[in-house]
Amino acid sequence: MSAVRWMPLESNPDVMNQFIANLGVSRQYQFTDVYGLDPELLCMVPQPCLAVILLFPVSDKYAEFREEEAKRLIASGHQHSPNVFFMKQTIGNACGTIGVIHAIANCQDKVKIEDDSILSNFFKNSNSLTPADKGKQLESNEGIHDVHTTFAQQGQTASLSAEAHVDLHFVALVHVDGSIYELDGNKQFPINHGSSSEETFLEDAAKVCREFMARDQSELRFTIVAFSKVQ
Repeated sequence: MSAVRWMPLESNPDVMNQFIANLGVSRQYQFTDVYGLDPELLCMVPQPCLAVILLFPVSDKYAEFREEEAKRLIASGHQHSPNVFFMKQTIGNACGTIGVIHAIANCQDKVKIEDDSILSNFFKNSNSLTPADKGKQLESNEGIHDVHTTFAQQGQTASLSAEAHVDLHFVALVHVDGSIYELDGNKQFPINHGSSSEETFLEDAAKVCREFMARDQSELRFTIVAFSKVQ
């Protein structure tokens, strides 16, 4: 990761919705809180649900799991669809913005994004790049950085400086070509969590979130938001 650092973005649907609207995403598509993973609570999530973002605590247990997971998947010949938009995180504290970009980028065909907007231009310039080069493209994108900075200073909690050490991390869960993928810019590649469909995606994403929670049952700092068409 480079020496470039951004202020952390809060996992707050109001902040995130203003953020993406200023990047050019139609207000027909918004983030909403997921209040729980039980079926009756998942039913409250607007449909169609296009992506899920999980905020979770980074612990020693998780670091160990990530290393073991990478070795296991590489040894097994792990595959992912070439149509997955995946970018590496090269910017400190930018995992929130990267999670948002991952969520929207992997349903570009379903989301209305204003022509010649900050986000549409970013996708035009980065869709065909490698994951590392996508990260570098974000690092040099002044438009996204400026909007990020504006909304990283908003929210319910006190904003943190770019130099702050944050032990929370965002990942996006998306549905691409019949599978559900975990996209984490700190991992080597997209993680394929198995078969999924547009109809079962939210339930499948909830299962992945439960796996994160089960790995560190002493932790309570998990937040989940869904990206859906609401109008």
